[in-house]
Amino acid sequence: MKNEILLISTLDTKGTETEYLKDRIQQVGLNPVLLDLSMRGSFDGHADITPEDVVHAAGSTLNDIRECRERSIITRTVITGAQRIARKYYDDGRFRGVMGLGGSTGSLMATEVMRVIPFGVPKLMISSTAALPGLATRYIGTGDIALFHSVVEISGLTQILKNVLDRAVYALAGMLNADITRPQSRQKKAIAMTMLGPCEQCATAARTALEERGYQVIGFSAAGVGDRAMEEMMANGFFHGIIDLAPGGVGEHLFGFMRDAGPNRMEAAGRKGCPQIISTCSVNHITPSKSRYKPEYRERPKYDLDKYRTWLRMSEEELVAVADAFTEKLNCAKGPVKILVPMKGWSGVDVEGNPTYNPEADQVFVKRLRDGLNSSIPIIEIDANMENPAFARAIVREALAIF
Repeated sequence: MKNEILLISTLDTKGTETEYLKDRIQQVGLNPVLLDLSMRGSFDGHADITPEDVVHAAGSTLNDIRECRERSIITRTVITGAQRIARKYYDDGRFRGVMGLGGSTGSLMATEVMRVIPFGVPKLMISSTAALPGLATRYIGTGDIALFHSVVEISGLTQILKNVLDRAVYALAGMLNADITRPQSRQKKAIAMTMLGPCEQCATAARTALEERGYQVIGFSAAGVGDRAMEEMMANGFFHGIIDLAPGGVGEHLFGFMRDAGPNRMEAAGRKGCPQIISTCSVNHITPSKSRYKPEYRERPKYDLDKYRTWLRMSEEELVAVADAFTEKLNCAKGPVKILVPMKGWSGVDVEGNPTYNPEADQVFVKRLRDGLNSSIPIIEIDANMENPAFARAIVREALAIF
């Protein structure tokens, strides 16, 4: 696998450009394995993995695809088959980097295939639509994918496009041939930590203290994407445990708000049996999109983090629903779990004098959680705000006891 890369393209629409890219890859000493995601027609080229191979891996046939009139079904079939093939090829040691070439549809399909390949494997997507509003986030998702914006359309081998493709080839070759640090440490225990700006002081203090004791602490922004990625990496064995300071994405998923971290939030560590320290930053606030505000939201206590982001206070009914979701997830954990709750505010936003500060309402969540959790899961209440050094010390003390 030393010099092999997976090259993903659609030969029916990008055949000439793909052949040029394939030749340039070979010229820098790499061996491309060409995966063709074509959904229509044919191209007089030679793919190592043909469209027929792809749809067969998804349990379909080219004839089924050609007779189907629903584009969404066709693309899903092609993506599913390509994901299965790509993952098997990677697991079999048949490539160590991925490159894609495409416009809107090609980029969407190729990057979905890239995301089944583990973190740390070089992935580069050459896309003519990388800068379109909203598409870059869909292309990247939770993956470590580098987008290479072609600027010009990928249609015809002009000098400008050749320049783009050449630079992309050398960029990937650099990633493959350089002495790059491994993403997983063999010497230090790696601990995942979720965090947000309103608990940054706590996160920094806890991380520093754990690093002094030989741990490697990897932070994730708990704004919906970072914590989804953390769950995936936890499931893939990157971490020995987690300090989940900011699990608000659980509630945001329940209500469909902006920090929605998906249905599997707060589950991967439990399934793996990894130790968990859970706290409550942002759990008592919601972040609905302002374009979807209900009339009653405008009457709630609020805190403006900046001109773009506003946190609204959760209702007691919402706190109960989130506590029930925590209970269901944490009671399934196969490893040790401890929950630490700061009694004088769950974040830097939650301080006396701020409009959303309401420690009495927070107790609705704590009581519901305590009533539902297994007896093996303690709730430890700390007489401090989350951003107080005393709370960070408590996090470190309890973490060291179970990591």
